[in-house]
Amino acid sequence: MMRFPILCALALALAAPLRAQAPLTLAEAFRRADSAAYANRIAGGDARARGAGATAALQGILPTLRAEAGWVQSDNPLAAFGYTLQQRGVSMASFDPASLNYPSAVTNWNGGLVAEVPLINVDAWFGRAAATSASAAAEAGAGWTRETTRVDVVRAYFGAMLTRELVRTLEAAAAAARAHVRQAESMVANGLATKSDALLASVQAGQVDAQLIGARGNARIAREQLALMLGQPGDTAFLLPDSLPSADRIRALTAAADTGAVRLDVTAARLGVEAAQRDVRRTNAQYIPRLNGFGRYDWNSPDQPFGGESSYTIGVMASWSPFAGASEIAGRQAAQGRADAARAMAEAAEAGAAVERSATRTQLEVALARLGIAEVSVAQGTEAHRIVAKKYAGGLATVAELLGAAALETQTRLGLADARYQAIVADAAARQAAGADLMALTVLEN
Repeated sequence: MMRFPILCALALALAAPLRAQAPLTLAEAFRRADSAAYANRIAGGDARARGAGATAALQGILPTLRAEAGWVQSDNPLAAFGYTLQQRGVSMASFDPASLNYPSAVTNWNGGLVAEVPLINVDAWFGRAAATSASAAAEAGAGWTRETTRVDVVRAYFGAMLTRELVRTLEAAAAAARAHVRQAESMVANGLATKSDALLASVQAGQVDAQLIGARGNARIAREQLALMLGQPGDTAFLLPDSLPSADRIRALTAAADTGAVRLDVTAARLGVEAAQRDVRRTNAQYIPRLNGFGRYDWNSPDQPFGGESSYTIGVMASWSPFAGASEIAGRQAAQGRADAARAMAEAAEAGAAVERSATRTQLEVALARLGIAEVSVAQGTEAHRIVAKKYAGGLATVAELLGAAALETQTRLGLADARYQAIVADAAARQAAGADLMALTVLEN
């Protein structure tokens, strides 16, 4: 009976480390960056601040409610009689000239509820519309920042994978170089090669070891850069896939690329134009008369707030300011200038997006062409190394030729890894430029 609970406990204990060691996926990296990356947090905070402007613009549209309470004491004839009257305490004795001229100090506790109700404020409605468009523009701008950050995450994520693959390639090259050293030393001992062959092989092995040391250092830096990009610089304990995606998978991804939609930076610029145009309407609407209502409910008492008899006051107030010292003219000119600038910025954003879309597509085509060349180079370099090694073993090639062939094969393999990385990055940049979804790159996860 106790065996089943024990087995369950052991399974859970073993499952926790396995879950903790699961590789960090690109989708998870995107999720972390969306919420924690520094650029995204800054842009999000700015967007929320701009959104508060749309809420603040409701001040001229929604009613204002407030409560008031106060205490005052005075022997001023007019004030003393007024307080007594407000407290409903006037009698015939209150009209005695002596008490009117020289009243005793009167204490008044006042309590009131006040409502101010905007009825017709056209400029406030246009101001609200302008603030709403500005808030939407800020949100679109924050969305574009998230997309830009995702491209940076792609660079950092696959860049860290690239450094891991370079380390493994150089480890294999270092092992092969040491094998060449042993082979050269054996041939020297058997009188089939000179001592210089062994020395050259040893030098080549040292050079590969030096490259390997640098690659391992770069791998550590790449992990730290990825953690920083995710907004979690202290968390570098994540695991990454063992290698970059194959060239075939990368080509399949680029072949399935969609055309995308309107870019968020262009959307933000268009919304900026809309906000500026609405702000021009707001300044024009300042010439329209305003109509506002108000109401009060008051209590006045000699001994407590909100005590005594109550009274109310209601009314409607119309106002019109056809001229306010030319300030309204200056405001309209400033709003018109901002609208002109916003239109120019929107046109620049759309034109720049078109150029960037064309440029990134060209860069992607170049990256894919280089990827194909790199694949052929690896195949040729590997075969050349095999042939030279066989010739060297038969005494038909020099050690310099052998070492050169080995170095060439290593460089072609390093070049293929970099070509795959560059193709991925180029695809991400092309997708962002076209307004496409970068989540499509998650199909490359191993």
